[in-house]
Amino acid sequence: MPPPFSLDGRIALITGGGQGLGLAIARGLAEAGAHVVLNGRNAERLEAAALSLRGDKLSAEALAFDATDETAVVAAIDTIARKHGRIDILVNNAGIRDRRALADTDAASTARLIEANLLGPAMVSRLALPLLQKSKAGRLINITSIAGHISRAGDASYTASKAGLTGLTKALAAEWGPLGITVNAIAPGYFATEPNRTMVEDPANAAFLAQRTSLGRWGRPEEIAGAAVFLASDAASYISGHTLAVDGGFLSHW
Repeated sequence: MPPPFSLDGRIALITGGGQGLGLAIARGLAEAGAHVVLNGRNAERLEAAALSLRGDKLSAEALAFDATDETAVVAAIDTIARKHGRIDILVNNAGIRDRRALADTDAASTARLIEANLLGPAMVSRLALPLLQKSKAGRLINITSIAGHISRAGDASYTASKAGLTGLTKALAAEWGPLGITVNAIAPGYFATEPNRTMVEDPANAAFLAQRTSLGRWGRPEEIAGAAVFLASDAASYISGHTLAVDGGFLSHW
């Protein structure tokens, strides 16, 4: 019997995989044995990320495309089909943030956020389905947020988009279960990633997390990888439609 968390020989596509949590997830999957395809719009950043993984004897390649552009996604899926023949693991991680109250936004900015955080993952999932079906253990993992479960003022559009992605996860679990594909989500809490540097360096946020989370601190990017490896592995073969919060106890802490 292979180790239950082994991903040896599996092909994983991670959107938004060039930095932050996406890269941490990609590294975790690669360390478990998967060949990871890093996606993003910045080709230079992707190549550097893939090179860093290969420098650690991990299997990785870069594939730059806009995950909200259907023509680009079709071309990317065709490239993966020609090179690898299938996708075993799809991680929809690409997204954007716009921390503004709804009254301070306009229709275009709201539409742009919904497109990136909900419509894009739905489209990538739909177009990747034929390759996921060719896998003997297809896994779809959506990266949502604790904002898909709770909310705060000044973040309405983002909260709505992540709640929608949480709902899409459940819907696709129902639709794709008969195809042998599990569909789950990871809801990160507060992580000390590069895009959050300003917040991380603010002592007020550290004080907030010390009181508000059970573990009393920011999450480290590498701490999200275990959840992704678990949900992608055979150890999670009977788990579908679930959202796993990786938040230091934020959702359960009063």
